[in-house]
Amino acid sequence: MDRIEPLENLRARVAGWRAAGERVAFVPTMGNLHQGHLTLAREARSRAERVVVSIFVNPLQFGAGEDLDAYPRTLEEDRRLLDGTGCDLLFTPTASVVYPRGQSGQTRVEVPGLSDILCGATRPGHFVGVATVVCKLFNMVQPDVALFGEKDFQQLLVIRRMVEDLNLPVEIVGVPTVREPDGLAMSSRNGYLSPDERALAPALYRSLTQAGQLLRQGIAVDEVERTAVAALRESGLTPDYVTVRRADDLDPVTGDDANVVVLGAAYLGRARLIDNLRVTRIAAA
Repeated sequence: MDRIEPLENLRARVAGWRAAGERVAFVPTMGNLHQGHLTLAREARSRAERVVVSIFVNPLQFGAGEDLDAYPRTLEEDRRLLDGTGCDLLFTPTASVVYPRGQSGQTRVEVPGLSDILCGATRPGHFVGVATVVCKLFNMVQPDVALFGEKDFQQLLVIRRMVEDLNLPVEIVGVPTVREPDGLAMSSRNGYLSPDERALAPALYRSLTQAGQLLRQGIAVDEVERTAVAALRESGLTPDYVTVRRADDLDPVTGDDANVVVLGAAYLGRARLIDNLRVTRIAAA
């Protein structure tokens, strides 16, 4: 696996692959890789002859007071982990490559509606930063297919909508969440948890699982949400939200909507945990 930083070198390499008729898959990351990321890279290899993984800690998606400076940078370990996945190329652009005019002068991409709800309400501007950097990376790498983890379900839908609205020729693939044995969704920020907090953290997934069971029994959405929030508090987490939304567009559930997703976010020490669970709902009587 080669590592490339200059954009012109990346484009030359990808152009050579394309000239050979090879399909290119792309996995964008912020590094500090775990088994969830490696699963994405392996799945990418199953879908294309060539795989590019990027590592870029994107300052545009961090708000004031968030953990940009503290976010773990583990490049050498990340390279070692990727070596076993079939990744062909590690792209590690600098901020000056991604934002040559600085953040304040950067043209931005916004996905209305999906970007300012749920995690977007708690983290204003976050999904503008995500959409902007992913759009730029797509234009740099020019992949045929890009893969994202379903743990960040709202992010996945934001990117799908952006690709659709901007007519980008990239297939977007969501890959199921990779979990620890106790159910905790793998995340780079799980490293912020103390041992005691780590023992509490699976409560988020348990609360979503319970919510899913209630939805399958036909319990009303508002009651399901209240029950899940209460369960999080009782477990020692501080809920941000638990909500049931339509899985296709994150609109509120109405009537007989059956294809839904339960999404939750909660604070635990320095970490903000997010997770979700797809459910086929029975409408309340």
